[in-house]
Amino acid sequence: MNRHAGPPRRDDAPVVPEPTYAERARTLAYLGRTGTLATLSRRHPGHPFGSVMPYALDAEGRPLLLISAMAMHTQNLEADARASLLITQPDWSGDPLAAGRLTLMGEGRRLAGDDAGAARAAYLALHPRASYWVDFEDFAFWRLDLIDVYFVGGFAAMDWVTAADYAAARHDPLADAAGGIVEHMNRDHADALVAYARHFAGEAADEATMVTVDRLGFKLRLRQGERLSSVRIGFPREVTTSAQSREVLIEMLRQASANQ
Repeated sequence: MNRHAGPPRRDDAPVVPEPTYAERARTLAYLGRTGTLATLSRRHPGHPFGSVMPYALDAEGRPLLLISAMAMHTQNLEADARASLLITQPDWSGDPLAAGRLTLMGEGRRLAGDDAGAARAAYLALHPRASYWVDFEDFAFWRLDLIDVYFVGGFAAMDWVTAADYAAARHDPLADAAGGIVEHMNRDHADALVAYARHFAGEAADEATMVTVDRLGFKLRLRQGERLSSVRIGFPREVTTSAQSREVLIEMLRQASANQ
């Protein structure tokens, strides 16, 4: 048994639907604003060189970078286009190894013409302060054309995602609202979370904390005495807005309360 995976799922336990790794990878890339760019050092051939790197995304989820010709990472890309961008789950305060992260591997390409114009619009929409230097002569837009993608969703949740599957996926429709939903449920509805765990997952939890939520369901971190565990609970139907999630969570609480 994988020592990181926790207790195995019962053979008769229902499979709870959840987004694919490709969709989760696109969601994480969408939510992020800054990553770590790894290029191959020109000064020390073959040695990786890491840089803090703000980014935006194009329609296929490829990172768009605004970088100066004077920067070391730009000089590295001009000598060897191979690079990767590491993106970690934003606003995460728990164990960093339990957070989501994503490595986008590819080759950097300097953009021109219409491609540069589209990159400019997408980039400045996320990083408006860059308007102060975007027109400096030494700055240019680059794109990381993807070759492969590696996604880690936390302990025991990791795999390669093909560049084609990543490009075809879309970020979760609750991505922008998820943080607010999680905060609201943990702050104001702790008893409801325990009720969900007991009724829908069969877990006699003393405490429950919502960790993530998406269009298909949510994940709870549970405590029963000294035992810590986690469980995923599916929604009865797909939700795509904050209002719909509220309706479904109320509906699920009524069902759980009626069967206590």
